[in-house]
Amino acid sequence: MNSIVNHILISMPQMKDPLFGNSVIFMCEHDNKGAMGLIINKRFHKKDLNNIFENIDKNSDGILKDISKIYFGGPILIERGILLHTEKNYSDSSVKISDDFFISSDKNTLIETMAKNKNTNSRLFLGHASWTAGQLEREIKNGDWLVQETSPDFIFNIPHEQIWKLAINSFSIDYSDFASFGGQA
Repeated sequence: MNSIVNHILISMPQMKDPLFGNSVIFMCEHDNKGAMGLIINKRFHKKDLNNIFENIDKNSDGILKDISKIYFGGPILIERGILLHTEKNYSDSSVKISDDFFISSDKNTLIETMAKNKNTNSRLFLGHASWTAGQLEREIKNGDWLVQETSPDFIFNIPHEQIWKLAINSFSIDYSDFASFGGQA
């Protein structure tokens, strides 16, 4: 399978996994060693963040607690922040995904950027999703995921609660037809 970096994974309607059901995942890495992505359509609720922030270094001075849009990137390293953004100038340590997307995980960059640039094309994620070598390819072959190209406009400008429905409908799939099926990634 060719690399699907800079694409989205769209969970099929039959996937009932509580973490990945109705998820859309932006793919940051994909090679023969495995894959890594960020769930772009699931925000944390304030009550869920309280427990997480108790475990994060207090040097953030409460800046992160004031941000209303923190997303659940996936179940791996939930205490680690990753900033998905469109401009390289956030940090010299930003990693280029494509001409349109970069990620940063440097703690100081995350705090400074989110405090100063609230209106930019960026999203803060806690945690990420990952797959071992060959695992994602098997899940795609099994029919758990659809793969599609994406754009910054889709990632940053579509309300999070509409992302999965728009993505699945772009394949002309009537998800109500899958109501009786079960599936897990």
